[in-house]
Amino acid sequence: MKRKMPKALVFSGYGLNCEEETKFAFEKAGARADIVHINDLIENKKRLRDYQILAFPGGFSYGDDTGSGKAYANKARNHLWEELERFVGEDKLAIGICNGFQIITNLGLLPGALTFNDSARYLDRWVDIKIEGKSPWLEGIRTLMIPIAHGEGKYYADKRTLADLKRKKLVAAKYIRGEICRYQNLEANPNGSLEDIAGVLGCEGRVLGMMPHPERAMFFHQLPHWPYLKEKYMREGKPVPKDGPGIKIFQNAVKYFK
Repeated sequence: MKRKMPKALVFSGYGLNCEEETKFAFEKAGARADIVHINDLIENKKRLRDYQILAFPGGFSYGDDTGSGKAYANKARNHLWEELERFVGEDKLAIGICNGFQIITNLGLLPGALTFNDSARYLDRWVDIKIEGKSPWLEGIRTLMIPIAHGEGKYYADKRTLADLKRKKLVAAKYIRGEICRYQNLEANPNGSLEDIAGVLGCEGRVLGMMPHPERAMFFHQLPHWPYLKEKYMREGKPVPKDGPGIKIFQNAVKYFK
């Protein structure tokens, strides 16, 4: 019997602006995906039950006027909390990317918080991350070259929370100085995140929050040094990849339901 493709709901509205890329990534990975405005979901809350995957994408919700992700999180908490709590309590997957990560930490779905970068500047660059935690989203991934774009990406938590994250193995990934950092001669930790944390997990790994953007690393030619890598592959007689490193996260989500 052929299994149905899992369905992903991608939140939109009030300044979230990575819906299309996130939807495309899920569909490229083999899922069905819908972009749904938060107001439409509030109007029909039971609609959330039709989906197996939930995504809060990146952007600048409410212009970050009251702090990144706070206003959107308040709207979701005030109108959708019971439905969201039920969703993550079931055998389903959820992800928050960049502004989405800020939203779900403010919601309380994940521990800790995101605050201003140590540089006090908005950063748009590539980073290397090493996978630390166990999660359906991260299955089979050891490291990733992946872009960031944020002004409030520094992960912060008190000492007790950091100890709990370490003890429970809920740190999803850490910034490291790998291939892309060496290529661009950039420091590993771009924003001053405590313990170099780039993402965290919740609900036995089924909920993932991360500051880097996997949907912006879907294709090989999105890598900043892809011309060099292409030439290297060709000289070694190897096929040139089409997929980028970020698509694996979305493929893993689809694979989980197969």
